[in-house]
Amino acid sequence: MADSSFDIVSKIDHMEVDNAFNQASREIDTRFDFKNTETTLEKSGEKINIEAGSEEKAKAALEVLRDKLVKRGISLKHLDATDPQLSGKLYKISCSFKEGIKTEDAKKIAKLLRDEGPKSIKTQIQGEELRVTSKSRDDLQDAIALVKDHPWEFSVQFTNYR
Repeated sequence: MADSSFDIVSKIDHMEVDNAFNQASREIDTRFDFKNTETTLEKSGEKINIEAGSEEKAKAALEVLRDKLVKRGISLKHLDATDPQLSGKLYKISCSFKEGIKTEDAKKIAKLLRDEGPKSIKTQIQGEELRVTSKSRDDLQDAIALVKDHPWEFSVQFTNYR
């Protein structure tokens, strides 16, 4: 019987990020507590910039964005937001998105699977993802459960389950 496998990845659906950004921007434009506070959301490439007249409004706008990301199914572990910084008379927050599993993190996952997972599992790092193979599909299911239950600093998804 051939080996079964799956990939562990950390990817973002950029269409959902755009949708969440648009919803947050619309909400900030229409909400009464953001009127006349110079609060704006701006997207440039893969970054989202938040500008507001006060530190509290900048943090509130970030919370609106986070809320919309969660509702669109995007893990907040992907979001990397700076603290509000005063620039002129506006407070700015720069948000970027982390994608892909770093080699050190892939090694941590592989070590966890080797130490605590089923013995028939083999792991292989392939760029920014980790391939997990085994002859038994039940062992792969156990490995998925083990990786899901562990508290990682990054978001993980499972693809190419064969």
